[in-house]
Amino acid sequence: MGEEERAPGGVLAVLRGVLQRPLASYYVLISSSALLLIIGLTMVFSATSVKAYATNGNAFTMITKQAVFALIGLVAFWACQRLPARTFRAVGKPTLVAAMFLLVILDLLVVSGRLRDLPEGVLPQLGPIKADLLWLWVGPIQVQPSELAKFGLVLWGADLLVRKGEALGWWRELATPLFPVVALLFVLVGYNDLGTMLCLLAVVVGLLWAVGVRLRVFGTLSALGLAGIGLLIAAASVGGGSGEAGEENYRLARLTSFFNPPENCEQLSCYQALQARYAIDHGGWFGVGLGKSSLKWGWLPAEHNDFIFAVLAEELGVVGCVVVLALFAVLAYTGLRIARRVDDPFRRLAAAAVTTWLVSQAIINIGGVVGLLPITGLPLPFISDGGSALVVTLAAVGMLASFARAEPDAARALHARPPAKWVRLLWAPLPPLPPAAKPVAKAAAKPAAKPAAKSAATAAAESERRR
Repeated sequence: MGEEERAPGGVLAVLRGVLQRPLASYYVLISSSALLLIIGLTMVFSATSVKAYATNGNAFTMITKQAVFALIGLVAFWACQRLPARTFRAVGKPTLVAAMFLLVILDLLVVSGRLRDLPEGVLPQLGPIKADLLWLWVGPIQVQPSELAKFGLVLWGADLLVRKGEALGWWRELATPLFPVVALLFVLVGYNDLGTMLCLLAVVVGLLWAVGVRLRVFGTLSALGLAGIGLLIAAASVGGGSGEAGEENYRLARLTSFFNPPENCEQLSCYQALQARYAIDHGGWFGVGLGKSSLKWGWLPAEHNDFIFAVLAEELGVVGCVVVLALFAVLAYTGLRIARRVDDPFRRLAAAAVTTWLVSQAIINIGGVVGLLPITGLPLPFISDGGSALVVTLAAVGMLASFARAEPDAARALHARPPAKWVRLLWAPLPPLPPAAKPVAKAAAKPAAKPAAKSAATAAAESERRR
């Protein structure tokens, strides 16, 4: 009985001991991200192999492409975990400007295609650049500018708020130039992709929460955000995004069908959500087996992307879903732990923003699949098919890994027992040591001097008595 009572405490003690190690954040971050990446590649192959074989005669067509992007993403992870904070601060503004420039080109091409009434299957083109709603094709290279915008907003926003410093207490200093730039970015992204705009909004909230702004600022932002979302939903009625002028507003239909599902749901806008629930119900507790999903054979739309979590639920069951949710929970804990433990303000804000970005995107995607939130069309980080999203996500995790190595305890441990020189050259250099706590040392020296002075005076008095 006593051993049974001590067992839970023993497990918690071991867990606390592991987390107290200097490089715990670094290793937990890499482990959770690597497991999510492996699960994602496995599920992309499972969700696309049948359709790829039926279309091209090769079941490995889609997974080969995703694996190539995973390798590129791992290179981006390796490069970002080697960079110091000053480099991230320097590239933040150029990254955001480049993303907004690509978004302007994308939106202009999409609008011009609508105005010219191009035939179905013909993409609007400007020289070698083609636009397909959310993607730009530059020759054979496909890019999704909104994914780059997420990373650029994290870097630029964190650097801006750090440079503002104590001036953030003034509303004008907080609002300029953050709010105008964010509003423009929201319009450029939200015109075609409302889901990604919500993710960008979560990034801004994460930055402001980490910097410690007052609650009334969040109230004002919430009101402005809801108004902006309403305008973007209305824009679908006049052709915004994939909407068509004069046709049903698909964005509004998704919201109304979520709050008030129609009776004939199978033929309307809630068809995707209904098929996802069929897949989850079919999977049960332990799933039908990896690769044995039946809903992915033409019944479940976007089964390899937005609704890949439904395929995972059908094949791996509730147990598989819990594993994925647990890994995202570990990722959230580790990101916030890094943000709390680092000393540099930029690292703290950027870590909090990246964590908010990845976790909020996972919540929005999974919530839409299981029916707890309206469907927004966001992919599931690490798991969904998509090259740009995977590369940018792994680059952001690489930045978090760089910050984890810069935690004060981690930096001291790495300098105390540095890895071999070839490891530092091939993997990551040593992080900078945290500044020494000089004021604490001086304060500790002063009390020590008093007993010494007192003992000297006592010795002198005793010597006078003896005389």
